[in-house]
Amino acid sequence: MAETAIPDPGTARAKRASDLIARATRAELKTLIDALGVTAEATPLRGPETGLVMVRGRMGGGGSPFNLGEVTVSRATMRLASGTVGHAHALGTDREKARLGAIVHALWQEEATRDRVESGLLAPVERRITEENARKRAETAATRVDFFTMVRGED
Repeated sequence: MAETAIPDPGTARAKRASDLIARATRAELKTLIDALGVTAEATPLRGPETGLVMVRGRMGGGGSPFNLGEVTVSRATMRLASGTVGHAHALGTDREKARLGAIVHALWQEEATRDRVESGLLAPVERRITEENARKRAETAATRVDFFTMVRGED
């Protein structure tokens, strides 16, 4: 019998943070970093740089995977003065957003600033995404058409 792996709560929290940092806007990242005042203390280890990534898809969400196409992605790795290293990826060519994201990722890893990153960036971004999804669902529901079939009696 195959055993299922129990996800590490720390890994799930780190994945959530990375996902939300990637979906934050450049302005949201910049506002948080300015509030914490750490921009000058960060040094680049890699990038920021832009390249292509192959995106894979599945028919119906569960079919066999296939190569859908390439998308542009920017990435960066930054080290804070404390030695903490952060990594970030961002869709598109916004290298500054990737750089700021890597700084925020490093700040999230440090106990001293994690709560401020959570309350100042991650929670608001999560709320924004939830509100955008709800708005899209409402717009889609407004255009929904229900089809039904009427059965005619036999003469």
